[in-house]
Amino acid sequence: MTVQDKTADETFGDRLRWAFADCWTIVLRGLTHYVRQPSNIAWQLGFPIVSVLLFGYVFGSAMSVPGGGDYREFLMPGMFGMTMAMGFMNTAYAVVYEGTRGVTDRFRSMPMAPSAVVTGRGVGDLIGASLDLLVLFLTALVIGWRADGGLLATLGAFGLFLLLRFGLIWIGILLGLLIPNEEAAGSLFAVAFPFAMISSAFVAPSLMPDWLGTIALWNPVSSTVTASRELFGNPAAVGDTWIEQNALLMAIVWPIVITAIFLPLAVRRFRNLSR
Repeated sequence: MTVQDKTADETFGDRLRWAFADCWTIVLRGLTHYVRQPSNIAWQLGFPIVSVLLFGYVFGSAMSVPGGGDYREFLMPGMFGMTMAMGFMNTAYAVVYEGTRGVTDRFRSMPMAPSAVVTGRGVGDLIGASLDLLVLFLTALVIGWRADGGLLATLGAFGLFLLLRFGLIWIGILLGLLIPNEEAAGSLFAVAFPFAMISSAFVAPSLMPDWLGTIALWNPVSSTVTASRELFGNPAAVGDTWIEQNALLMAIVWPIVITAIFLPLAVRRFRNLSR
């Protein structure tokens, strides 16, 4: 029995229950594939670690924080934010990979909620992002970084990073459903890299040229990184602009707005495949 063929007397609660069950099935499938691909795990977890060592030890000695403070303390929230920001590229590639091998068409032919494939991918990627953050957190502790804002504030900061990742997941899924092949998906790095870098992740926007600093300030990554630095008790280098003074608010608003726009678009695109 497909979702479209369900009887008219079926309640909304029944449909919602089936949608959640189908979503969880997709999540379990994705996690099973994840643990069976050690090379992908090594790359996904190794890249952030290498980035921490590169920026912290190779470039860190040449970097300064406006207002003073240790650069590595300033750096780590930026590394957390960059990892979450660039994750949508991996999401898009995974969607394209399954689409080119007929997996997506197989899902569409099965009696399951059309939204489950999209939301299941999103939830699965969020679990993977949590693992990324855990590895980065442990790496940060090894190099001497500490969160001085207290337990609740620290958990809140990591919650903001996952919220950002949650919003960007839907952009990745939509792009994955639009991109025709894996070669084209690989070019997304040209979008993901400047999106993560033109922000306050590594350099305070006040040190950038005015036009570039303005772009960086209004980058959703900057709001999340700035808010997390304040919660962690790390050097934040906050200016007097409205977007910087309200970083915590915007760190919540940006992902909600992104999700509200791109989640429905991703579900609609999935329903309209091959039409």
